[in-house]
Amino acid sequence: MKLAMIGFGQAGGKIVDRFLAYDDRTGSAIVRAAIAVNTAKADLLGLTHVPEESRVLIGQARVKGHGVGADNELGAEVTEEDIGEIQGAIDGIPTHEIDAFLVVAGMGGGTGSGGAPVLARHLKRIYTEPVYGLGVLPGSDEGGIYTLNAARSFQTFVREVDNLMVFDNDSWRKTGESVEGGYREINEEIVTRFGILFGAGEVGAGDEIAESVVDSSEIINTLSGGGVSTVGYASEALSREESSGGGLLSRFTGGNEPEIDTAHTTNRITSLVRKAALGRLTLPCEIEGTERALLVMAGPPRYLNRKGIERGRKWIEQQTGSMEVRGGDYPVSGASEVSAVLLLSGINDVPRIRDLQRVAVEAQDNIEDIRSERDTNLEGLVTDDGDELDPLF
Repeated sequence: MKLAMIGFGQAGGKIVDRFLAYDDRTGSAIVRAAIAVNTAKADLLGLTHVPEESRVLIGQARVKGHGVGADNELGAEVTEEDIGEIQGAIDGIPTHEIDAFLVVAGMGGGTGSGGAPVLARHLKRIYTEPVYGLGVLPGSDEGGIYTLNAARSFQTFVREVDNLMVFDNDSWRKTGESVEGGYREINEEIVTRFGILFGAGEVGAGDEIAESVVDSSEIINTLSGGGVSTVGYASEALSREESSGGGLLSRFTGGNEPEIDTAHTTNRITSLVRKAALGRLTLPCEIEGTERALLVMAGPPRYLNRKGIERGRKWIEQQTGSMEVRGGDYPVSGASEVSAVLLLSGINDVPRIRDLQRVAVEAQDNIEDIRSERDTNLEGLVTDDGDELDPLF
């Protein structure tokens, strides 16, 4: 699937930057174009893969490159005011070559949580391609203003995009882990899962052809209908013999490749599907009642078989109750593991979202305290002499 990715705010820019690194490393060519938008100049300067001409600084007249200080109302305002600056960068995207736009943002800060929904609405008004969101929820320990921002942004973002895929930091940060190290690991998890999902069906010259093809239309159909999505992932390393194609013995005896144990290959696939569905999802939820699902099995083509994928797909149907469960394989020659990525779209039973909705209601009772915290954050971004402080992470 070919995407135009737009990273909004600090977290969004870092994730898009990591997607570009993933493309370079794997040759998957998912990102057809990448743009980073921010109100903080320092955050844009910290990116390494997004081209400089594709980094857009907005809100200069209001915040002078220092960021909006977790004020997502201000983030939305400056995005509305400077939407022409962003559109100028988007005009350089060959939209006839992309399947969809993906707007990536952290939902706890000010720029991303406020500006990403504004941009999504703008894109949907102008373009016919689907506009998806990838929103990252803040951890519950990051402060009241960040939780309130996420509660407000979630309600707006999910309404403005064709589908909102969510990653919940609260379920992924490890106890005692540094902020910088935690986000670096989280971003890698995001890119690994979504990289395999969006990479399915992108076949280059000389690549293996999937036995059961998953192409961009399958992903688009699964995400159609709006709502919220989560992604599960599980992988298993191949044995030494499997990875080497039979090892030295087969070469000396004239053999080409070891015989495939079909039963073992099938069982491994079905086991990975269960782990992907019942393990850590990007947004924890009860999978029963999921409206649509897509299973992608990735790995060396000889260890992906139709029987295992079909069994996994039927198991997902039973667990979710959905009759819209698609599945297929993503051959990756030379891979050292077999992976299962499961996209669950139109999920309903999500405790974290209920918590956010409750926070949004309760916040009205102490809105003045929250605004005071937000104003303090904004003032702290600029020192007395006007110099910028170091990025938070």
